[in-house]
Amino acid sequence: MMEQQPTVFLVDDDVSVRKSLSRLFRLAGVRVEAFASASDFLAREHFDGNGCLVLDIRMPGLSGTDLFMKLRRNDYSMPVVFLTGHGDIDAGVRAMKNGAFDFLTKPVDNEKLLAAVRAALAKDATEREKYVEVIHIQKRLKALTDREYEVLTYVITGMLNKQVAAALEISEVTVKKHRGRVTEKLGVYSVAELVLLAQKAGIR
Repeated sequence: MMEQQPTVFLVDDDVSVRKSLSRLFRLAGVRVEAFASASDFLAREHFDGNGCLVLDIRMPGLSGTDLFMKLRRNDYSMPVVFLTGHGDIDAGVRAMKNGAFDFLTKPVDNEKLLAAVRAALAKDATEREKYVEVIHIQKRLKALTDREYEVLTYVITGMLNKQVAAALEISEVTVKKHRGRVTEKLGVYSVAELVLLAQKAGIR
């Protein structure tokens, strides 16, 4: 399956804004899909690639902020760049506090918009890479037995084999065997690597 191209999703009820900004993105080599309303965007099938939303705050029907909060409730993590009128700056600030990536006032400066979009796409790409890495780590962790996982949780705290053995009431030799299988299954070669992997997986 071909990887989806990084995409900007532009949602604005003003047809002239959609046309001019769509042209701007295309000339800058950025793929864009434009929508006249929040409802139109929601009707599109879920996009699971690298992307960002450029979203007008004030629209008839479902507003930009309504759409933003709806997406957040559904764990839709795509970065959002809001476009606001001068009368909607307070709403833009509130959106930033709720996790929006950026907001720009209309009439928007093209270079500032392109810079914000490129930064948002870069952030989304980085977050997606981290997510994929965590999924791969979790798959490897599932290969551990309950006892191996237990040994792992002790080892990453810096405990020595004899300390782990005492805590689990097993022999030090048994701890060494479990520890060897843990490192083999997880593909790490040092305690430092093991600790880093555990941190990425959220194990404390």
